[in-house]
Amino acid sequence: MSALRDQLHALAAHVRDPAFHPGPPGIPERRLRVYRELVFNNLGGLLAGTFPVIRRTLGDDAWRDLLRRFLATHRSQTPLFTRLGLEFVAFLAHIDDPARPWLAELADYEWAELGLQLSQAAAPATDAMADLLDGRPALSPLAWPRAYRWPVHRIGPDFQPGAPPPQPTLLLLRRDAGGRVHFSQLSPLLYRLLELADGNTDRSGRALLLQLAAEAGHADIAAFQQEALPMLARLQQEGVLYWHPQVT
Repeated sequence: MSALRDQLHALAAHVRDPAFHPGPPGIPERRLRVYRELVFNNLGGLLAGTFPVIRRTLGDDAWRDLLRRFLATHRSQTPLFTRLGLEFVAFLAHIDDPARPWLAELADYEWAELGLQLSQAAAPATDAMADLLDGRPALSPLAWPRAYRWPVHRIGPDFQPGAPPPQPTLLLLRRDAGGRVHFSQLSPLLYRLLELADGNTDRSGRALLLQLAAEAGHADIAAFQQEALPMLARLQQEGVLYWHPQVT
């Protein structure tokens, strides 16, 4: 059993990084090549489907080099194929690529679409009769706000910025009742509102707007709240926020 275990470990190391790990003795090179190509091609197919923008932006050679580096150096924490994209995001978050400093954020943005599609979270029930100001809003688990240093929604083969813009890129991904994922860009004010609503357990919509107005420096609180009501109604209608009954 010990010899078999050692042989399997040697085979796995060789398949992951054949340049530094020879194959186990006794296995012909043509068979080792079959294993190497099978693993690498399956990995490439899975990740290319999850990260099509990165794949096109890097080009064939750089993409294959990145996959080989991932296979050779990253130790995945899950055996699930559906989580492989998240492992790739974690890998990119810890590599230094001065030529593509936006790569990790672009990977997170691309994976988020699949992650939201695969999420097992259910759309929470909302109290349609709850008052938007006196009721308690909370962020739906099917709405994912994202803040990036780089304009990830614009990066591609024809646009690869060398420096981040002065303002962050604020985006929202949300999954509708039909399972489709929608993308939209957020204002800093709306992003902050969703941030406040995330995990909210005891504060009314009015309280959140009061804090938002104070942070934004709005002196006319009543006018600010009235102007925000259509936005709250839209967020409820789109399933981004859901309401609990009136806070007591």
